[in-house]
This record gives sequence, C-alpha cells and structure tokens, in this order.
Amino acid sequence: MNTITNKRHNVLRRHAARSMAIAITVTALTAAASPAHAQAFAGATASRAQYTQTPHSPAAACASLAAFKSRDLVSIAATPVASAANTPAYCRVEGVIAPEVAFEVSLPERWNGRFYMIGNGGHAGDALDNPGRVAQRDEALALGFAFAQTNTGHDSRKEPGASFVLSDPRKAIDYAYRAVHVTAATGKDLVREYYERPASHAYWNSCSNGGRQGLLEAQRYPEDFDGIYANAPWVDQTGFTMGAIWNQQAISAAPLTAGKLSTLAQQVMAQCDAIDGLKDGLIDDPRRCNFDARTMVPSCPAGSDADNCLTPAQADAVMKVYGGPVSKGKPLFPGYMPGSEQVSGGAGNNAPASAWLNMIVPAQPGAKPADYNLAEGTIRFLAHTSPQPDYDPVTAFNFDRDVRKLDAWAAKANAKSTNLNALRRRGGKVLMSYGWSDQILQPLAGVSYYEALQRRYGARTGEFVRLFMVPGMAHCSGGIGTDRFDPMTALIDWVEKGVAPDSLAASRVVNGQTVRTRPLCPYPQVARYSGSGSIDEAANFRCVSP
Repeated sequence: MNTITNKRHNVLRRHAARSMAIAITVTALTAAASPAHAQAFAGATASRAQYTQTPHSPAAACASLAAFKSRDLVSIAATPVASAANTPAYCRVEGVIAPEVAFEVSLPERWNGRFYMIGNGGHAGDALDNPGRVAQRDEALALGFAFAQTNTGHDSRKEPGASFVLSDPRKAIDYAYRAVHVTAATGKDLVREYYERPASHAYWNSCSNGGRQGLLEAQRYPEDFDGIYANAPWVDQTGFTMGAIWNQQAISAAPLTAGKLSTLAQQVMAQCDAIDGLKDGLIDDPRRCNFDARTMVPSCPAGSDADNCLTPAQADAVMKVYGGPVSKGKPLFPGYMPGSEQVSGGAGNNAPASAWLNMIVPAQPGAKPADYNLAEGTIRFLAHTSPQPDYDPVTAFNFDRDVRKLDAWAAKANAKSTNLNALRRRGGKVLMSYGWSDQILQPLAGVSYYEALQRRYGARTGEFVRLFMVPGMAHCSGGIGTDRFDPMTALIDWVEKGVAPDSLAASRVVNGQTVRTRPLCPYPQVARYSGSGSIDEAANFRCVSP
C-alpha cells in the first residue's frame, strides 16, 4: 500500500510542478461569477417577496454549534464574528465532511429566513476565504441570508486541476455532485439548530461549473433548493472536453496570431451585425450568421504572418472551431458562435486582441489555451478508467474511435438529464442564462439543454424553467453586451410570489458609466427595436418571438 501511495504522490508532484500556473489561470477564468458582475441582488428593494426583511434572530449560542453532529462529519468549529463595514455580525461555522469536503455555513445575527449557496468554477478546490467568495458571502449576509459554500472535497492549491483523484478516488464523486449535496443538507441542519426553525426557502446562485452544479442539484437532489440560478452552466462536461481537444488539434495544425484573430473578429461583425435588422455592434442570434472564414476573410498564401488575412489552413481551422467536433461524419458537440472572438470587455479594460486569445488560441507559442488545459485535466484524471497523467489528447484522441471512452464520467458529471419531475412537483424553479459570445463554454450546449426540456415538457417548460440568452455577453459576464442584470430577485419572486420573469432589465457599464440598457428575453424570444428612440435605451425594445 505504501508503494502505491508513494507512486501516486510522485505523479501528483510531477503534475503539479508543470501545471500549477495554467491551473490557476483556468480556475480564475471559470470561477463562480461574482454577484458584482451580474448584480445578483441589485433589485432587492423592489422585490415582491421583500427578502431583505430580517425578522429572525438566533435561538442558540454560536459556540453551541461546535457540538453539532451528523453522519460523516470529521470536524466542526463555530466562531462568532463581529460586524464590520456593511457586513453584520454572524456565526461562522467551518467543518469537514469525510473524506475532505471543506464547508462554511455563515449565519447572520438578523436572518431573512432563507438559505443561500454558491458554487465553484472549473475543477473547483477553491479556498473558502478567496476574496471573490468572501465578497459573495458578505453580500448575502448583509441581505440577511444564511450562506453556505464548499470546496467540493479538495484544495486546488495542493492538488491542481483534476489531479485530486490521485490522492483519493472518492474525490471524483465529491467533485461531480456529492459535495454540494452534503454541504446543502448540513447547512440547512445548522440553520435549524441555530434559529430553531427551518429555512423557508433555499436558493442556489453560480456560474460555469457552478451552473453545472446547480443543474445537477435540480436533477439529482431536487429537495435541496427551491430556486436555482445557473449562469453559463457547464451542462456537458465531456462534450466540452471533446470540443476543446478538437479545437486544439485544429489550431495546432494552423496557429493563429492575435492580429489575425482581431481581423477575424472585425470581419464577423461586419458580416453579421445587421442580420437582426439593427446595426448596433451586437449579433442578436449568431445562428443566423452564415459566416465562412474561407470566403469572408481576406486570404493570404500559406506561411504568411500578415495580420490582415488568413491562410487557407487557418481559415479551415477557424471553421472547425465554429463547427464543433465531428465523429464518423456526424456532429458530436456544438462549436463556438460567430461573435465569440470579439474583444472581451469595455474600453479601458486592457482587453486582449480577441476573446479567443488564451481560451481557444494560446497567447504564447507553445502554451496551452485555457479551455484545452481544462479539458486535458478532465480526460487525464476523470474520464479514463484510471488516471493517465501523461495522456496527450492532441496526438492520442481519435474522434472516430474514442468518444465512448468518456461515457462513464459523463454519467457522473454531466447535467443533461431532462427529468425535473420532482423539482417541478414541489414548485421549484430554474433560471438559466448564457452569453451568445461565451468564449469558454459553448452557448449552444445551454440552448440544446433547454430545447430538450421543451421536447419533454412542451408549453409547461416555461412554468418552472426559463433561459435568457444575452447577445454579446462573454463567459458569465463581460464581453460587449448588456451583462449586468439581477437574476436572483427575479428568481425569488418567481418561487415565492409566482411571478415568472417575462424579461430581465440589463445594462452595459464601461468605466463606471451605463452606456446601454436592454431587456433580456426568455428564450426563444428576442429583443426587437421599436423603430424610434435611442438604440441604447431598453424602453425602445420589446420581447417578441423571433
């Protein structure tokens, strides 16, 4: 046994040494979006549910929670925390559930009666005191929520990427779905102990992998949450993995420079901006954009490094990225949308030449794109029957032969089940959003999942699940679209007052100034200009069927 353990530790150290830097980049890119971006509670004061009212106080001493016991609880500590700035006094409970699921449950001195939990980005393993996570906790506490979070069973600072399975294979299931469930159950039990009453409602808010976690909760543990907000959910982790491998194989054969990506982005916008009838710098629905890089971008001969053109091989590589992977002549998974290569961020944000840079195309020669690094970790450590840390998907993965190798992990990690009967029966709601210009996760994965729900539930789908597509928005937030909106107030009012969101008010902010407002519409509806007034004011748009 010691020999096996030592071998695992040696592999882990070797993997960590060569991948720590890029793993940190991936975690940052796919972390749960901060409410500051999406303005998760910006409309709190106008909520019909009045969730900012905090009528409840603790019925037990904070220190008494250190005696709390439950199945598989390894350790627990409870510490009173004094109020500071805008954060009220609260009781912070920290613990570990076997084998290594670290969790935090923070309970405010004045409670609104609700339980609120956030998720994790990428391969998770987040430190619970990460500044971005602390900011989300403090905002929730200021509004009176009992707050919970978990690292999903490993510490990415010690076990980067998906290498955590080398130390304990059970961590794969904890990461896939178990850790969120046991943390939610433990958190709600602690709420009941502290206030001597159960939470009236429980809510989930997270993005990317956190969106995947939320959808899996709806599918596997529908009793955990009454309302789930899943922004840019990683619906199909194994599909994404194959897509990133496909892109890396294509781009490795015909590398692209930042200048060429900028030219590509300009040509896409020139061809596709006005297809919705309004030239406004946004592509309303990229599926209507029949863009072909082989004919719509200036061509140059093989070997040319000029920025204002693509060689035939480069144009072919771009079209492979748009088209997505193919297996035995049939589409396997969607590609990226025209418009996703646009500059990410607003003026003054030091944006890269293209949102594809670092994600799909490596920023430096010989480097790995962040998407591919994420996929490489998934297939090396999670998708194989046993971890293969040195597996090279670019040279070894065959799309006509190997796609079924990911099926076992897909059954654990993918959030594709359309069976939401239990959630629907108990009145639960799911609100999803996706940026059409997402440059990390393919937006059509979210659209495909929602359309699968529509095939199952028909017109009833919108009664408990709604999807809002955001033109121009990048991954979770950012991009060139109206990426600031409040999904949580809409979700809470839907759950507690039965008011379904027929639109979401969204804005685009550049250098602290609101430069555009638009309504976001429930899919498949789109926002259409009335024909008069400013195209930067939401009042001049309405949601209509496309």
